[in-house]
Amino acid sequence: MMIHEITSQVGRHKRRRRVGRGAGSGLGKTSGRGHKGQRSRSGSLPPITMEGGQMPLFRRIPKRGFNNAVFAARYAIVNVDQLEQFDEESRVDPQALCQAGLIRRADAKVKILGNGELNRRLSVVAHKFSRSAEQKITSAGGSVQRLS
Repeated sequence: MMIHEITSQVGRHKRRRRVGRGAGSGLGKTSGRGHKGQRSRSGSLPPITMEGGQMPLFRRIPKRGFNNAVFAARYAIVNVDQLEQFDEESRVDPQALCQAGLIRRADAKVKILGNGELNRRLSVVAHKFSRSAEQKITSAGGSVQRLS
């Protein structure tokens, strides 16, 4: 038997700490909470940002600038090699991609990227295409259509 096998068994069944069960238990009287104060009371703990009366860090740091990340268009990304699972001559649109499990929502904006190879002739309909993806789809004999 090795030391790592022993320690994994020893720590597996840890006994529950029973507090407030008399002085002999070692956790009687104040039950390990000390005397008085907010942390000795039940049901209340200070917020995690509390600094004991000092101005909290998030209020000390100046807030500046504006960020357009909230307004950025987000695209569900599908690579060309993932389109290989569709049948020859089929139409691949966001609904078909959603049914195939390649994107989560059918109403999401889709961008096709050019990673991998495509050997099937497909009619691909998406919101955006990378240059290499468009080239690979058309060179395989398929067509590309952009949604607005």
